[in-house]
Amino acid sequence: MDEKQHSYEEKAMDLFEKGYNCAQSVFLAFSDLYLIDGKTALKLSSSFGGGMGRLREVCGSVSGMFMVAGLLYGYDDPKAYEEKSEHYKRIQELAAEFSRQNGSIVCRELLGLPEGKDTPKPEKRTEQYYKKRPCKELVGMAAKIMEQYIQSHPY
Repeated sequence: MDEKQHSYEEKAMDLFEKGYNCAQSVFLAFSDLYLIDGKTALKLSSSFGGGMGRLREVCGSVSGMFMVAGLLYGYDDPKAYEEKSEHYKRIQELAAEFSRQNGSIVCRELLGLPEGKDTPKPEKRTEQYYKKRPCKELVGMAAKIMEQYIQSHPY
């Protein structure tokens, strides 16, 4: 990472504060490590915010982390059984660490929301929003987990 003054955790949290969704914030924070332009990276990750389009399923921060892992460590041969197995193991390890720190990887559980999808309309990012939602911290945590994984598993 060339910009050593900002960790990936800080970059992801800054991006979230600028209004990007949780998945975009984590995915774009690592853009110096992959060859996708920023606009494409943002569009690619845009569907995963709010637990996949505010369905409140897998946390967008976790999805962003998985997208980074896929670009850096993923497989591209459909017959590469061992590579696929290793990659799924990696994804499960990342999910387990996030869950260990937060109790879940499911958006609605992390936010204490009832079962079911949410309205598709995102909430305005106000001071009250940031006070009641742990999303900024979850984004930072996912980026930190991914950064630590990369440091201990060079690609």
